[in-house]
Amino acid sequence: MVEHTHIVLPARGRGFHLVTRDILQQLPDLPVNGLLNVFIKHTSAGLTINENADPDVRVDFESFFNDIVKENMAFVVHDIEGPDDMPAHIKASLVGSSISIPIENGQLSLGTWQGIFLCEFRDAPHQRKLIASIYS
Repeated sequence: MVEHTHIVLPARGRGFHLVTRDILQQLPDLPVNGLLNVFIKHTSAGLTINENADPDVRVDFESFFNDIVKENMAFVVHDIEGPDDMPAHIKASLVGSSISIPIENGQLSLGTWQGIFLCEFRDAPHQRKLIASIYS
């Protein structure tokens, strides 16, 4: 059986934002065992699972992505929404648009230091829409 839940994350500006709690608060009760897939319905933001304890990790992720995909590259054609437009699409493709997490004993089976991150690649805050699919 599959159950879909539409989730809306509050608007946030550029950065790597821990959203595990935001997602869990909008989900129905989890089954004893199953799988959660979370898909972001946007092309300029992504989702990832990573270190949730030290906020420096988020700063380093942001610095790394800004270093490898720079704004104002002379060869970029798609800039209709500004200099962060095409770089945001490239970064989102590098990160990916979905994550899957096992459900065990009615809880997400994340590692001790793992959390779900919204990778927001646009400067202006955007409200982001997700679809969470629970497979039981």
